[in-house]
Amino acid sequence: MRVILARNSGFCRGVRHAVDTAMRADAENTFVLGEIIHNKDVIDAIERRGVRQVESLGDVPDGATVIFRSHGVPESFYAEAESRGIKVLDCTCGFVRKTQKIVSEQYAAGKTIIIVGEPTHPEVIGLQGWCKNSAIVINSEDAVLPSLEGKDVCIVSQTTFSVEKFEKIIENIKKQREKTVAVFKTICYTTIGRQKEAEEIAAECDAVLVVGGLNSSNTNKLFEIASRRCAHVFRLANARDFDYGQLKNYSSVGIVSGASTPDAQTREVLLKMEEVSTEVKATEAAEEKAVTETAEATAEVKAVSEEAKPAEEVKEEAKPSNPMDAVLNKMDNESKFKRGQMIEATISEATEDGLKILLPFSKSEILLPKEELDCEVYNVADYADKVGDKIDLLVVDVKPPIKLSQKMIKLLQEEETKIAEITEGKEFTITCTGFNKGGLVGTMGTYQVFVPAKEIRPGFVKDLSKYEGKTLRLRALEIKKDNRRKEIIASQRVILQEEKDAREAAKAAKEEEFFANINVGDVVEGKVERVTNFGAFVSVNGFDCLAHISDLSWTGIANVTDVLEIGKTYQFKVLKVDKENKKVSIGYKQLQPQPWDLAAEKYAVGDVIHGKVVRIVPFGAFVEVEKGIDGLVHVSQISHERIETPASVLNVGDEVDAKIMALDPAAKKMNLSIKALLPEAERKPRAPREDGEERPARRRAPRKDDGEISSWNEGGSVSTSLADILANAEKRK
Repeated sequence: MRVILARNSGFCRGVRHAVDTAMRADAENTFVLGEIIHNKDVIDAIERRGVRQVESLGDVPDGATVIFRSHGVPESFYAEAESRGIKVLDCTCGFVRKTQKIVSEQYAAGKTIIIVGEPTHPEVIGLQGWCKNSAIVINSEDAVLPSLEGKDVCIVSQTTFSVEKFEKIIENIKKQREKTVAVFKTICYTTIGRQKEAEEIAAECDAVLVVGGLNSSNTNKLFEIASRRCAHVFRLANARDFDYGQLKNYSSVGIVSGASTPDAQTREVLLKMEEVSTEVKATEAAEEKAVTETAEATAEVKAVSEEAKPAEEVKEEAKPSNPMDAVLNKMDNESKFKRGQMIEATISEATEDGLKILLPFSKSEILLPKEELDCEVYNVADYADKVGDKIDLLVVDVKPPIKLSQKMIKLLQEEETKIAEITEGKEFTITCTGFNKGGLVGTMGTYQVFVPAKEIRPGFVKDLSKYEGKTLRLRALEIKKDNRRKEIIASQRVILQEEKDAREAAKAAKEEEFFANINVGDVVEGKVERVTNFGAFVSVNGFDCLAHISDLSWTGIANVTDVLEIGKTYQFKVLKVDKENKKVSIGYKQLQPQPWDLAAEKYAVGDVIHGKVVRIVPFGAFVEVEKGIDGLVHVSQISHERIETPASVLNVGDEVDAKIMALDPAAKKMNLSIKALLPEAERKPRAPREDGEERPARRRAPRKDDGEISSWNEGGSVSTSLADILANAEKRK
């Protein structure tokens, strides 16, 4: 008999976590909500510890501890437990938790939830509690949906549902719906792998044994799948309640087990099959002996009647070995274990160096070093009475000699929780340990992580070596897990791109708000970020505005830093808003007093000032009293003597003293006189006329520039502005 044992057998991680929690919890005040797993032997072992099973949360006393099994519970249970002071040990499977999140978010978005699964299964009941029990549950391929006209639909599946059946149900639903539905494939990858392997084994074998609890959903699915491929499929709740004699007529038998089936039960099945195989072998040997004896007797009779012939050498054929021995020997081979695998071993002896243990499906002992035990201090006496007990171990390395650890189990459990979170899209980090032609590599626990070159960041990355030793922020694109490897294909680019898009969206929104609320004339506060030779860029509510150098000072400046300092905050006036081109011009000087505004406070008619000649014109000279204030010395106010042109007496740059003769700050005018500060020379009397009559005053002919200074008052004071003078000059041209 040839035996094929499924590689994916024994507890899944979710089930193992729940069982481990129940076996380690404080038994006196701990309760399990429902069956921890669908396996009576395991449930009995937990109850023998004193951990009690209850059917409702109301049966758990206030202040006690409750274990939520891997199937999950309704959302309201968490709030109720908290309100009653009940400590929760949440063993919800990561895949179930992911499905709960999808149901909750999609329901909140207003979608109708459809759950593909068994209506009475605890996982499905728990999922209902995440959408206020409004979900439609379907488990038939030809189910007819109620009217969902105009409603958005979200479909999830029970994590242990048949993949093939789920796809057929989805196809049927889409035929009934014109509107596209959102389909989430929430069947866990462990279930998918077991179902695929069951199908392959059933196609290859004459008979198949399916080991697992009769009420286990995933085990029932394995039975259904195997039955479609093989005519002789047997269901075993345990190794004891089965007639193995039925297998004598089959040349090949396959063994598959559900996620709630302990390795010990599978081994027990194999040992029972070994007994049957031994009986078959003994029967075959007896029959062979009888045939041999008959043949020998016949030969003796023939030898008497015939002449004796030389005996020929006979080569003894190797007797066929028991096929079951090959299976068990293979199972005893340490190479069957995988790195990161959880196994259940048996303690056979406690020594000073550690524990001698018997591996599952093995008859040989190995030493588990005391350093790998989950204890603060190793004491032989503490383990003396534990001989024969089961112990959970993690396979650290499969290279001979195999390395096992108990203390690293917690790390593995934490890793699986993290993997469940990563599967849901949570960001994680690794340190890049190297690179190859295709991208970057690293590790996360027992998983290899690969980041394709195109997924490192937006844009092309030429030099991969610069990332070695750097921390990468990643999001999983694909998680691969089979018998040979555990790998995560991840991307950093999606995170960076999302953040970039978020920044740009926030910036756009901020700009929109900024331009919606800013107007010409507004007074704003801004921080000087940088300066140029033409102005300063000022941050106003995070938006860059330009303060041109001409709008910084009334007196004119050579450098921006003469007025503004980088990093400091000032008040500015909004001068121009260009919403189309996203530009804003602001001014600083517009909020500062002009020199002429203070002139009335600083100067008065009759004051003597000291200034510099800054410009000479035909009708006079302009003297800079201070920055921004120029006064005019008319040509008639330069000297008591008549002069032809101001340039004949004054030069640009000359410093002079002058008396303020007139002041009009509003008109920005100041009339000055130099001659008023000079002593007046004695005038010679006019000679009388020969006829004795008084000589009439000679009228001066109009000067060429009289039109330019027609607004001058008697006494030589000017009332025109420089702008008026220049304008008249332009007209003359």
